[in-house]
Parts: sequence; C-alpha cells; structure tokens
Amino acid sequence: MTALDETGTAGPSARLLQLFEGHRLTPTQRRIAHSLVRHATEAPFLSSVEVAELAGVSQPSVTRFAVALGYDGYPALRKQLRELGAGESAPSAETPADAVRNEHQLAVLAEIEHLRHLAELLADPEPIVRAARLLAASRPLPVLGLRAASAQAHGFAYFASKVHPDVRLLDEGGSMLADRIEQAASAGATALACFALPRYPRELMEALITARDCGLTVVTVADSAFAPVARLSDLMLPAAVGTGLVFDTACAPMMLGRVLLQTMCDEIPGAEARLEAIEQSATARGLFLE
Repeated sequence: MTALDETGTAGPSARLLQLFEGHRLTPTQRRIAHSLVRHATEAPFLSSVEVAELAGVSQPSVTRFAVALGYDGYPALRKQLRELGAGESAPSAETPADAVRNEHQLAVLAEIEHLRHLAELLADPEPIVRAARLLAASRPLPVLGLRAASAQAHGFAYFASKVHPDVRLLDEGGSMLADRIEQAASAGATALACFALPRYPRELMEALITARDCGLTVVTVADSAFAPVARLSDLMLPAAVGTGLVFDTACAPMMLGRVLLQTMCDEIPGAEARLEAIEQSATARGLFLE
C-alpha cells in the first residue's frame, strides 16, 4: 500500500514507510521512523541529533535505528533518503484529500491486507478444522498467551468458556506457570492453545517445553509460520501483525482466534445448548442493557 500524490506516484511519506517495512523495530525505533515519516520533506537534510530531538530519543538511538535497517550508520541512511527523493515537496493544498494517505491510514490499510491474506489461507479449511478438533476434545483446555499476546489469549478463553466446559487461562508468567500447565495435564488436558506475538517472551518458550514434556498437543496462533514458537508447536496457524504504528496491531490474529472458536462450536457436543443456557441466564439477571 502506497500513498499517491496528484501525479499518481508514491508520495514522500509513503516512500519512507516502504523503506521501513519488513524490519522488526523496537518501540523506540518506531518512534524515530514515525518522526521521519511525519517530517518526510525535510528528513534527508536532518542530522542525527535533529532527528533525535524530533523523536524525543537519544542520538545513539538514531544510530542504532539506522543499523537496524541495515545501514552502517545514520549518514548512510540519510544518503538513501536523499536518493529516494523523500525530500521532494509535499502535495499542494489543491491535491484531492483522498489522494494523500497519512501513516495512520496506511497502518489501517496494511491491516486490511493482512486480513485479506488470512482469508486466502482459510480457503483450505483442513488446518483450522484439525486445530478445532484437538482443542475441543481437551478437558480441561489450557489457553496460553503472555505479554503482548495476553489480550488475544484472554479474549479467546472468555468466549471459549461459553461453549467449552473447562477453560483455563494462562496469561501470567512466573514460577507458577509450569505448575498450572502440569496441573492441567494431570486433570486430563490433551491439548494447549497458545497465542504468540512479537516480541516472544523467554517464559513462553519455557512454558511450551513444559507442555510438550507433559504430552500436550500444542496449537499455536502466531504472527508467522516461522516464528520461534514453531519448533515447539504441533500445529501452527499464522496471522500477520501490523507494524506500521509504534506498537504492533493484531487484527488478523484476533480474527483467526474467532474463526477457530466458530469451528470449535461445531466440534463440541452440546455447544448450542450451553450458549442458549448462558443467554437465558444473562437475560434473567439483566446483565446487559440490550
């Protein structure tokens, strides 16, 4: 996705965004990238000190940012910015509003692309059906997700508990995590649902080793089939995360989790009856406004 100016060519901000795409940057480095995008016209003429002031970071952070992009240092990155023509004048006020896309719009459009790619992957239903069967049959069902992935795990566990009789959320690390996985296995669990998003906590890898040692089948939703957790997972379900903002966005992993839940409903006996009972109880207690 690129922003176009009135001549139909990529605008300076979009050219900078393309330069940064595909690189795993820290939040500090993303702040630098976004500052350069916001000041695309003058970016090729700024010193590393000036970039640091714009982004509110240290000058060494700017140097590390350039190195993270594959350059020897900031001067080499600035030379590349000049060769890209990032310093060309911005579109005039007469440019149609829909011809210019800012970094926020581009981040949303990138997420749409991730969802489209996920839709293409789901054209083959076999992996999601297999995963649903494994998770639906596990009693109890542990759901693991730490740090950035904890929100995904929490949402999945919340809805899964409406149709699955025993869901155990594991969203906190610490010495008790291995205990809880072992307890779930002792109680009869046969599979573990894992959500793994960058950056991957060391504790997550250790937890998956424990799960494998306990004989659990690990089903993982991750941002890539080549994520570090792949070697400890029996079934990988990939869904890309967005990196266009300071913090990752995870629309596709969330959607994949909901698709997995939908398929699990078809594999759990009495799922519809459980849902109906929950709705009747909620209505009787007046839980919701509508």
